Formats: sequence, C-alpha cells, structure tokens
Amino acid sequence: MQTNIEKIDDSQFKELGQIAFDIIENALEKAFEEQDLDDDVERQGSSVLNIKFPNQTVIVVNLQTPLHELWIAAKEGGFHYRWSGTAKEPKWLDTRSQEEFFTALSRFVTNQGGVSLTFKA
Repeated sequence: MQTNIEKIDDSQFKELGQIAFDIIENALEKAFEEQDLDDDVERQGSSVLNIKFPNQTVIVVNLQTPLHELWIAAKEGGFHYRWSGTAKEPKWLDTRSQEEFFTALSRFVTNQGGVSLTFKA
C-alpha cells in the first residue's frame, strides 16, 4: 500500500483530473471503434464526463476539486475516489473500500455497458 501521497493544489488536481478524463475518453473511443459499438462519451464543461450506452444508461464521472476527489455515479451506486498518488504516479482510491479508480471504472463499464475493457493510468 502506498503511503507516499503528494500534496497537490486545486490547479494540479484539475490538470490530473483532465488527464484521467483523457485516459477514459481515449480507451472508450478505441473500444467503441474496435467493437463497433454505438456508445458515446461526452464532456460537460471541464468537470463532468458522461459515458452513454445503447441500453440508455449513463455513467457519470466528475471532478470534485475542493475535495481532490473523482466521483463516479453508476448503476451500482455512487463512489468517491480520493487523491492518493504522486504527480508521477497519479492514483485515486475509493474512500470506503480503497479500490483503485480505474479498476472500479473498468468493472462498471463492463457490467453496465457491456463494453469489455481495462482502463490503464
């Protein structure tokens, strides 16, 4: 377990959050093309990312800058991932289970949208 957590300010958090959004968008767009799926990824401003599936469900990922957390709203529930990394090794861990953000998101997308993929930071 990582004990070395680098303190970041709001500006750094926003930058790291945008990198996370880019990772999500790129992985989903590639999966959508390779699997010929009719899914959609849409940003609302700079702090919300919607992942829309053909089954009319949505996963919402948003940045909570004051808390330095990424939040996910999925069919399985709402989850909060607190900044727990360094600039070189960004990481967000669930505030309850300590599950890593991209691991959980991979599961949510697979279960909810039927898109089998693994996000990698």
